[in-house]
Amino acid sequence: MNFLIQNANAIAHETSESGNSYSLIFMVIIFLLVFYFMLFRPQQKKDKEHKNLMHSLVSGDEVITTSGLLGRIKKITKNGYILLQLNDTTEVFIKQDFIASSLPKGTLKSL
Repeated sequence: MNFLIQNANAIAHETSESGNSYSLIFMVIIFLLVFYFMLFRPQQKKDKEHKNLMHSLVSGDEVITTSGLLGRIKKITKNGYILLQLNDTTEVFIKQDFIASSLPKGTLKSL
């Protein structure tokens, strides 16, 4: 009985030494590829879409900010700030990067 256990241990020991280095390299490469396609690539796409949104903003657009403010763009300054009109009497300056998305025309009137 001990003879069978010793043979099984010897076979397992031989195979683990010979294929260990290649399987480790292969697993690291697979891990890096999965990491890239699951984390980095989607974030790059999201950043590109947000940059396109920032360049397409014009006065009169209705937007929502990252903090949840809804308003109409009244003025865009050269240094990256936007004058956002929240209602008839309230206007705030916000950084252009804090615009989350553009809303369809007439959204503010329907609220």
